[in-house]
Amino acid sequence: MIDPRLLRTDPDRIKRSQVARGESTELVDQLVSADEARRAAIVEFETLRAEQKDLGKQVARAKGEEKAAVLARTKELAAQVKAAQAAADESGAAFETLFKQLPNLVIDGVPTGGEDDLYVIETVGTPRDFAAEGIEVKDHIEIAEGLAAIDMERGAKVSGARFYFLTGVGAQLELALLNLAMTKAAEWGFTPMIPPALVRPSAMEGTGFLGQAADDVYYLEKDDLYLVGTSEVALAAYHSEEILDAATLPRKYVAFSPCYRREAGSYGKDTKGIFRVHWFDKVEMFIYCAPEDAEEWHQLLLGFEKEFIKLLEIPFQVLDVASGDLGLSAARKYDCYGYVPSQGRYREITSTSNCTEFQARRLNIRMRGEDGVASLATLNGTLCSMARPIIMLLENHQQADGSVYVPLALRPFLGGREYLRPGE
Repeated sequence: MIDPRLLRTDPDRIKRSQVARGESTELVDQLVSADEARRAAIVEFETLRAEQKDLGKQVARAKGEEKAAVLARTKELAAQVKAAQAAADESGAAFETLFKQLPNLVIDGVPTGGEDDLYVIETVGTPRDFAAEGIEVKDHIEIAEGLAAIDMERGAKVSGARFYFLTGVGAQLELALLNLAMTKAAEWGFTPMIPPALVRPSAMEGTGFLGQAADDVYYLEKDDLYLVGTSEVALAAYHSEEILDAATLPRKYVAFSPCYRREAGSYGKDTKGIFRVHWFDKVEMFIYCAPEDAEEWHQLLLGFEKEFIKLLEIPFQVLDVASGDLGLSAARKYDCYGYVPSQGRYREITSTSNCTEFQARRLNIRMRGEDGVASLATLNGTLCSMARPIIMLLENHQQADGSVYVPLALRPFLGGREYLRPGE
């Protein structure tokens, strides 16, 4: 959540952010009113409670009729204090419910627009001219079938639509990507982690995934647990309800986990292959840092993602995500889009978000420095979401004979092979 003091000091700043997101400013007005009601109820309760404490002292000193009057007022006041406390609790809960609906503040300079507004800020590499090479482009499923690398039919048989098996060199390719990603992240100073893929509601709510993204998550009602759509959730909640020593920041974690998404609202989109699926594995980077360092770390996370994609020798673009497509928690987001030859366009492969203090406030994570206890910032970045890099590796590096070229960086994790070939 944002700093609630902004509601009183600069509500127009919040309204500008809402407009940038394409959201109504009415929520801000409702919050200002709810905050005033909450604070008035607290003052009323504290005033009555102070009088109640004072009367308690008077009872011991009072005598005769005076004591009877004090006792009568004490009884009357007890009921008033109880009612005032209930009113304060109720108004506080109403404010909290509204406040959790408010998205993070968009950072100044983020381009305005929505999901269809793509702001490309950098293009790296050049797509191959397959026609000049005399190669008829195949999509990743056709290539994978030739390599016996992916089994969509049995994935659907076992689990339903948008599930799959990685087989043979397909499974080996994912493990190679995993090892490369974790090796590079460790070189960059990240602590490797394997977190749980099931989390409590507090972790989902704290990271903002029970707001706009609620329809996209899997919930196990019997256990009151959620399957994560990203290990960002577990990594963010890892230090929930903690105060971290500012001298230990930044804290850098990188996690591997399975991820699950309903893909709500995607009916009819990317139904072929493994581009948009219900389960995939992912390597995610996560940062805890001082708020003043967050924007610098955001650029560093983007740099790590770019370096990794370059190692895969895939042409890609960097996008500054439009304000209306940031999601609840992000104040700014950069996406990398890798080239997909069979589609003749770039598609999302990685993403990195600066969540400023938003998630930390919701999860009650703070830092203690020389000036006392204060808020900290969190950031996340996808290093490798396995399915899509596999798609792009297969398609961008396909050869005329059905083999697939292996980028130099992946070879140590694939037994030194230069090519993946059918039958091998």
